[in-house]
Amino acid sequence: MIKRRLILTLLFAALASNAYAASFVNGNFEAGDATGWTTGTGYRASVNNTTLNPVDLLPGGSLYDPSLIHSSIVSPGLVPETANQLNQVYSGNYSWRVEDQTTGGYGSAIQQQVNNYTDPQIFFAWAAVLEGAHDVDDAATVKVVLRDLTAGTDLIVRLFNAASSGSGVDPRFNYEASTNMYWTPWQVENFTMPAGALGHDILLSILASDCQPTGHEGFLFLDGFGAVAPPPVDGTIPEPATMVLFGSGLVGLIRARYKKKAF
Repeated sequence: MIKRRLILTLLFAALASNAYAASFVNGNFEAGDATGWTTGTGYRASVNNTTLNPVDLLPGGSLYDPSLIHSSIVSPGLVPETANQLNQVYSGNYSWRVEDQTTGGYGSAIQQQVNNYTDPQIFFAWAAVLEGAHDVDDAATVKVVLRDLTAGTDLIVRLFNAASSGSGVDPRFNYEASTNMYWTPWQVENFTMPAGALGHDILLSILASDCQPTGHEGFLFLDGFGAVAPPPVDGTIPEPATMVLFGSGLVGLIRARYKKKAF
């Protein structure tokens, strides 16, 4: 019995360690900073949403201004703009806030590239808060793009803005009338890599921006970029189905081996 428990303990330890074996750097921000990520901020008040791109706000981009720092690490706490319904951290002790509460036509971006990605799953979590005003071209906006650089294709694209008609959001957003904010609960993205794409280079890019006329805010929280689903702060742990099946299969093989020995 002791030997069996030891084998099971080693099995689940191996599963946990292998799940995080991909070359993500500080994907959950538990380093307490943005180590492993590229970040930047700029002034976007002359740029419409249709042409606004995360790369414009990063070092070397056309809008990048190193004197502006409008993003930061954050710890758990409720977001007032959502009537305290959203926790600004999804998992662990920290998340990254892309853009801040300062209005004025600013935008911020963050990205990380993972080369030779060989795990079958990619996860990350985000939550957006956008102040309603203007139309789809110049309202506060967020853009979330997971791209396969090797294949030159976008794997996940989320484009939302806070146009006053509500036409720039979808059902995942709530509307808080007291603050005029469109906001999402935490969204956990899960992408299964096609077999032929294993080993490709992957890039996650995030942009959050005030409105183009400068008077309304938009920001986004990012957490848990990695090979397994980030466990939320409430303690529940969603697991990728592939890992559950894989683990169950190995446990089944171990059980079968012991039954065989018993006879």
